[in-house]
Amino acid sequence: MPTSTVKQNLIGQLPDPVAKQRHPWRIISGILVVIATIFVAYGLWSNQALDHDTIGRYLTHDNIMSGLKNTIVLALISMAIGVVGGFIFALMRLSENPVLRAIGFAYVAIVRSIPLLLLILFVGNISLFWSGIDILNPITKEVWFSWDTNDLITPFVASVIALSVNEAAYMAEIIRSGISSVDEGQREAADALGLGPFRTMTRVILPQALRVIIPPTGSQFITMIKMTSLVSVIAGGDLLTEAQNIAAINLRTLELLLVAFLWYFAVTGIATIGQTILERRLARGQRKG
Repeated sequence: MPTSTVKQNLIGQLPDPVAKQRHPWRIISGILVVIATIFVAYGLWSNQALDHDTIGRYLTHDNIMSGLKNTIVLALISMAIGVVGGFIFALMRLSENPVLRAIGFAYVAIVRSIPLLLLILFVGNISLFWSGIDILNPITKEVWFSWDTNDLITPFVASVIALSVNEAAYMAEIIRSGISSVDEGQREAADALGLGPFRTMTRVILPQALRVIIPPTGSQFITMIKMTSLVSVIAGGDLLTEAQNIAAINLRTLELLLVAFLWYFAVTGIATIGQTILERRLARGQRKG
């Protein structure tokens, strides 16, 4: 038999790489996971320890809605401050100035080594260190303005400070990685065109770096929504705080925790869908480019 005929027969026996391959075990495993999830959810929901009327009554309770609003506002403000702070510290870490590099590195290293819960407790009890904040006349030492620390740094403000400080450290690394991912030739081309450092960063570097920065930033925001629950230790007015306050009165702890879970699940679900849509658009733009 000719060699060409043998090759054709062997090629004919191979599966068509273009044809869609069937994967029945993927479908079966997916169905099994869905069934198991339904059984677990039904078992929890049908448990006699749960009072369904309490869950329905407090799902849209005014206090719960107020806590939900505070959670969303807290996450948005802390994330915005964290992104701005992270950008500043990322530039410091990429600076040619050794002092700025050292400061940026020290900030990221120190903050990332502190547990967020500990940071929240520290900021929430900052009045133990400074009972008041005074602005003095530098010459006569006369007090111009004075504030009580507890009035100035409320639990909500303390929550924003702690979450923002923590988020800035992680965003600094994300933004630094995104900027570093842009080829050095882009900077050299911008220099050749006579663009200054500011225009090079805003018009050349950042537009390309955003494709690397945005996906993990979306994940950080989803994590931020969940991390707001930690401020309940200082009564930060978030969703979990309000749920615990109600549970302390009616002693329905499981029901109120489930109410909080349902709202966290809904908010993070919406954020996840938004992140997925944004990532697909960025990927589409990258393919077109």
